Amino acid sequence: MAHSVTANPPNRVRLGWSNRILARPEVGAFVAAVVIGIFFMVMAPSFRSADSFFTVLYQSSVIGIVAVGVGLLMIGGEFDLSAGVIVYSAGLFNSMFCWYLGVNLWVGAALSLVFCLMIGALNGYLVMRTGIPSFLITLGTFFVLQGANLGLTKQITGSVSSTDISRIDGYDSLGVVFASSFKIGSVTVWITVIYWLLLIALAAWILQRTRSGNWIFAVGGAPDSARAVGVPLVRTKILLFMTVSFLGWFVGMHQLYRFNTLQAGGGVGNEFLYIIAAVVGGTLLTGGFGSAIGVAIGAFIFGMTSLGIVYAGWDPNWFRAFLGVMLLLAVLVNLYVKRLSTTRKVG
Repeated sequence: MAHSVTANPPNRVRLGWSNRILARPEVGAFVAAVVIGIFFMVMAPSFRSADSFFTVLYQSSVIGIVAVGVGLLMIGGEFDLSAGVIVYSAGLFNSMFCWYLGVNLWVGAALSLVFCLMIGALNGYLVMRTGIPSFLITLGTFFVLQGANLGLTKQITGSVSSTDISRIDGYDSLGVVFASSFKIGSVTVWITVIYWLLLIALAAWILQRTRSGNWIFAVGGAPDSARAVGVPLVRTKILLFMTVSFLGWFVGMHQLYRFNTLQAGGGVGNEFLYIIAAVVGGTLLTGGFGSAIGVAIGAFIFGMTSLGIVYAGWDPNWFRAFLGVMLLLAVLVNLYVKRLSTTRKVG
């Protein structure tokens, strides 16, 4: 006797278009960004100008570039608390190495990149081989880098800041690559904004259209199952840690070649901004769920708020309180969105 195959199995639930939209990781962040944007446009008239908008984009890009890497790593089920400090480690390495030895800054930039990639690889290797949570491994890396930044800088330069490198060979060309800007009408556009937008597009394509993207979701959501079906778990996670370190190096180069010098104690606390941008953008702290576009929106919310408070004439200390509220709300929204995305399977 032949058995008919039903088009819609009884254990599948069809979601309406509104629920399908709400199940997207970035929707909550998008709504929040619209509300916050309107709020500051009403409260701070200067916030409405094109110049203010591009300033917000720049502020967002400096956080957003590293936040994209941190978001991918969190989707992969891990954290990197050294992400903020490694930005300044990269710039200080480049600056002091070339100043002390008198070599071309391009050489120092290349060696700084190798150094950062090694840190990322070491973080990933230790996490995967020891089984110690990435929170603890990278917290240790955070303290090592923070102490080295301050101790070595003071020993080499006699102060807690690097020396001016603007007269060393390679400064101008590296400045063009990492810290240049151009005009569109009366507004200034920093090149980091262009890099950030390209990075968002690349990360979104990888997550949604490539096998590597499937691996990232798999190792974050169900690592044991991923390993069982042949996903290269160790390699994928180590590469994610190295991606964060690479993007930290990139922003470190921008900071160095925009300002000529760096404070050795800089970057402390930025790791939480990256994580908050990812969580506000719909990334679950438990891994396996999120999007690159959502992380970008989270970084944009950071940019709008940090400058909107200033434009409104409020005490900037309120910014930290806002971040805390946004983080708590984002966690609640993300849990709701996750439930929506899994209601297709019941029973």
